[in-house]
Amino acid sequence: MEHVSPGKILKEEVFDFEFSVCTLVTNPNEYAEMRASFIKSGFTTDLCEYLYIDNSLQNTYGAYAGLNRFLRKAKGKYIILCHQDVLLQDHQVNDLRKRINEIENADPNWAIIANAGGINLKYTAMHLIQGSGNVLHEKLLPLKTETVDENFILVKNEANLTLSANLEGFHFYGTDICIIADILGYNAYVVDFKIVHKSDGNPDEVFYRLKSDLIKKYRRALRGRFIGTTITRFYISGNRLFSMVGNSGFILFIARQYYKIFRPKKNYLVK
Repeated sequence: MEHVSPGKILKEEVFDFEFSVCTLVTNPNEYAEMRASFIKSGFTTDLCEYLYIDNSLQNTYGAYAGLNRFLRKAKGKYIILCHQDVLLQDHQVNDLRKRINEIENADPNWAIIANAGGINLKYTAMHLIQGSGNVLHEKLLPLKTETVDENFILVKNEANLTLSANLEGFHFYGTDICIIADILGYNAYVVDFKIVHKSDGNPDEVFYRLKSDLIKKYRRALRGRFIGTTITRFYISGNRLFSMVGNSGFILFIARQYYKIFRPKKNYLVK
């Protein structure tokens, strides 16, 4: 039998490329124009890999499943998830490097950089040129953000992010990946990297249906719950009072009796 030596994991990660540029394609001509603008701006194939999913003839992947495929496949230190209808015009690869370094020095726990996003319930940060020719310029940059727009998202590969497996469609995946990053302890930022996005956005009926799906998903995902490990039991909740009460000995005892009577182990058999 051939002897195989164990592989040693080094502290510093090594990536095959500096950037992976990943795009869902429905219009090959538009994608070719996008890719040409990236290469002209310094994102050459010696430091970038270009990955795409062909949705031009049929919907091979939706955004969530497709982008998860990109996130698993990409070999770049930084993964750019972008629309096919964006163009680099004013900024070059060195500008993006500067923005990455600025955020890295300020916050090593960053995972996402974008050109637009929702800062909170009141404020947004929009830093791009829309298809209508409208120039959106945010003076206060970089800004920490709760969500990012999907036209251009840069993800730090080593953060090992993913999108939800139980959401579908082509909206709100920028929001989804930011929520997941936050749960994992990472932050997102809007930075000064202005590009042309040919679309001004289209919040149609599908958009609002997917918004409802996202709310339902996280209503369950972020629910308070009792947790049982092989050694101990406890209650987790985002509400401090609920957490304190739920972790009292009396409540934990009552909860155990409920599971004993109404949720026996056989209920968890795979059907």
